Amino acid sequence: MTDFSDYLPYAAALVIAIPFLVLLRQFVYSYINLKNQEIKLLSVKSNSENKTHSYERMTLFLERIKPSNLVQKFDKELAVHEFVFLTEKTINEEFEYNASQQLYLTKNSWQNVVDSKNAIIDLLHKTYESLNNNPSLNDYKTIFIMNYMNDNDYIGETIEDLRREILIIA
Repeated sequence: MTDFSDYLPYAAALVIAIPFLVLLRQFVYSYINLKNQEIKLLSVKSNSENKTHSYERMTLFLERIKPSNLVQKFDKELAVHEFVFLTEKTINEEFEYNASQQLYLTKNSWQNVVDSKNAIIDLLHKTYESLNNNPSLNDYKTIFIMNYMNDNDYIGETIEDLRREILIIA
């Protein structure tokens, strides 16, 4: 039988190595947990940036479809029906371009944006239908703006709702 003293240096090395390995293991697990938390934080921050960008884009869209901005578009020599057609087409194209932003907006905010877009298009058509005697484009634009001003400022209200929501998110 071998002498126990031959194994004494190995036993001492084990006594020293085991606590070191336990501490190393705890350090590695702590490090992994911290890295996972960092990844989650970066993910939340990135998502917040996407939301902020979406709210900015939808605010810009709403500003562009305000009647005061719409009447400045297109050639002044257009017929009224051409202006209505081109304006509606432009609104729908820009809306479709921004449709992916609904992923980051609340359901209520998205619905308000859709309602505002539809209300402007309806106002374009109602104003056109209310004018029977072929007015000039300038007369149509004036009446269009007046009709919007006499109604609720739903675009302004939607922008204000978006502003309130982004303050909550940011």
